[in-house]
Amino acid sequence: MIIREIKKEDNAKVKEIIQDSLKSLGLAIPGTAYFDPQLNDLYHYYTNLKHANYWVVEMEGEVVGGIGIAPFNEHEKICELQKLYLTPQTQGLGFGKKLMETALSFASKHYTKCYLETQHELKAACKLYEKFGFTLLHEPLSGSDHSAMDAWYLTGLN
Repeated sequence: MIIREIKKEDNAKVKEIIQDSLKSLGLAIPGTAYFDPQLNDLYHYYTNLKHANYWVVEMEGEVVGGIGIAPFNEHEKICELQKLYLTPQTQGLGFGKKLMETALSFASKHYTKCYLETQHELKAACKLYEKFGFTLLHEPLSGSDHSAMDAWYLTGLN
């Protein structure tokens, strides 16, 4: 397993992983990342934002997932953990944990809090977020883009 920053040539594979994952969960709907306009070019999206990054994880030379950090509320020093997706065959192997460690380590250098949006039905993901100290909120933070999400988490960063 190798975790590295996204390259331009990773764009199509990462988009495929994200959309296939959402489709398999019945979440290829408006209000999810499925229709995010930046999915076509995540490399440029993240490299053009200040204090943002996207990492991919490779297994045997193939991109099998990724995770991003982007600003959410710069005034309050809150970032957003975005687009944590893995291919089905790599789920449960600890890749999500390693991606989370990478992203939150980066985030802690630039922000004081990290926010994320997901769905309650994604139980394994919710469990992972809670292991990393994320607390479930009663409602989304102001400025949220993904209206189809029903679980919102926040954590402090050290």
